[in-house]
Amino acid sequence: MQINIKSENGTAIAVLSGEIDHHSAKKLRTELDKFVVTMQPETLAMDFSNITFMDSSGIGLIIGRYKLMKECGGVLEIRSPQPYIRRVLRLSGIERIVKIV
Repeated sequence: MQINIKSENGTAIAVLSGEIDHHSAKKLRTELDKFVVTMQPETLAMDFSNITFMDSSGIGLIIGRYKLMKECGGVLEIRSPQPYIRRVLRLSGIERIVKIV
């Protein structure tokens, strides 16, 4: 699992690559939370275009970042999920609280 976070005009863009499972989710949580708390972006955009696998740990990761961004006065969006991941997000109800682009 790799993560690259960059900031553009108040938006933090986290480009994720690889698999999101219970092993990688902890590392992602730590890095994303540290960046959000330090930089206070208006929007956290998690780019899922290079995610090859996601289990329920990915749902937990998204919900946790949604709550953190809400506490900080910001918003979370998910960008470019693969079709099967989009379906998982839809079935879990995430798309009702997080914008999926």
